[in-house]
Amino acid sequence: MKTKLIMISKLSRRNLLPRVNRKLVPAALRISTSMLLIVIISFFASCDNPIFEELEKALHEKKNKCESVPGPAQLLATLQGGAAGSTIGPGGALYVTEPLAGRISRIDPKTGDVTTFAYGFPLQLPGIGVGGVWDVAFLGGTAYAIVMLVGPDVGGSDVVGIYRIDGPNSFTVIADIGAFSIANPPNTPFDVPTGVQYSIQTYGGAFLVADGHHNRVLHVTRDGEISEIQAFGNIVPTGLALSGNTIYLAQAGPIPHLPENGKVVSFGPKSPIVTTVASGARMLVDVEFSGHTLFALSQGFWDDVVEGTPAEPHTGSIVKVNHDGTFTQVVDGLDRPTSLEFSNNTTYIVSLTGEIWTIEGVNCPPFL
Repeated sequence: MKTKLIMISKLSRRNLLPRVNRKLVPAALRISTSMLLIVIISFFASCDNPIFEELEKALHEKKNKCESVPGPAQLLATLQGGAAGSTIGPGGALYVTEPLAGRISRIDPKTGDVTTFAYGFPLQLPGIGVGGVWDVAFLGGTAYAIVMLVGPDVGGSDVVGIYRIDGPNSFTVIADIGAFSIANPPNTPFDVPTGVQYSIQTYGGAFLVADGHHNRVLHVTRDGEISEIQAFGNIVPTGLALSGNTIYLAQAGPIPHLPENGKVVSFGPKSPIVTTVASGARMLVDVEFSGHTLFALSQGFWDDVVEGTPAEPHTGSIVKVNHDGTFTQVVDGLDRPTSLEFSNNTTYIVSLTGEIWTIEGVNCPPFL
């Protein structure tokens, strides 16, 4: 009933139903005419009329049909220090972390020109394969980076936490997440006391941080106050995205990262309820909205070496979240992707190797 009323309203706006010229009709007659239209619409909406059923079906199919076809992948830039996290920053540029070089680079989205935005971060420690400056986010025009796996518990001597970028070679640690993690260990088993903080996401005037080793999401203020906003079992949380106040989280799943354990879940800031949005993709490492459509990034088939090692080359993909809780693969053959960004009709894919790729037409309008 409600759907048919909405459909008839849409038909009226498209001049498929008669309109009344208000200038030529007295006010009293306008009221009675409106009442008559309501009666007529209610009558047709309450009937099992095949004409209205077909129109309703056509409108629904048009709403859910995406005409966009992804184009070929184009190499935009190659970073020498590897690559991990990314964000779209000021001026629409792409900002990417380089853990092996201890820097964040700015990439011009049109030309692919690479310039150093900030440098001097703790380097990724040899033999670990992950860690160092791993992800970046902007809040109020200021950049903040998450730095992980550089503390004494893994053979380093630096602070694990959020670094505020004050200049090209100047930063301030605003939150010591490593110290918090040691003082407040998770309920799940762990090997690294300081945790493995995989992603950072702005949230209001603060931040969310996903810890893929301690299996939780933290809330961190710019004053350095840290609290646990959601804890999980051994699901390996990775990328974060927002829609209003709802938090969306990608889960890689425990080793061997089976498809049924690769999920996107959602939850509220003050709710213990976690809802599975979609499942069925291997080793999810990021999740992003493009307009009202939600996508996730699958790194692919795990290489089956040791916990924490990446997927096999060229097995990654971009998957779209469907309303029925499944995924649809829209791009495949990606080489160990780590981060995903959308800007209008362009999709940016960051690879662990340092390659930055673009693909047009992955997402459909509206893009905002």
